[in-house]
Amino acid sequence: MFYDIYKALCEQRGVSLSRAAAEIGLSNATVTKWKKTGAAPGGDTLTKVAAYFGVSVDKLLGVEPPSAEGLGLDDFTYALYSETQTLTEENKQKLLEMARFFRQQQEKEGR
Repeated sequence: MFYDIYKALCEQRGVSLSRAAAEIGLSNATVTKWKKTGAAPGGDTLTKVAAYFGVSVDKLLGVEPPSAEGLGLDDFTYALYSETQTLTEENKQKLLEMARFFRQQQEKEGR
């Protein structure tokens, strides 16, 4: 249930549910609605909540990410895949540039 995930993320961040809601730009009534009805917010609100906590929308909705085997990835590549899901496009580009740099360095060293 969305409310339980929201509550756990608030606890992890060390903020009250109402403070997080206020910082996101939501009312306490919205959080109460999630608790009482089991409802999940819509697109824009989900995006704002995900950005606030630095998590994916899938995590907020309790959707299990695909497994490494399901994606055909080794453990390292899967871990990198998982960690990059919530990065901004700018940071993804920086990470890609770093990976290219390391690959080029290895090629120069003959590895």
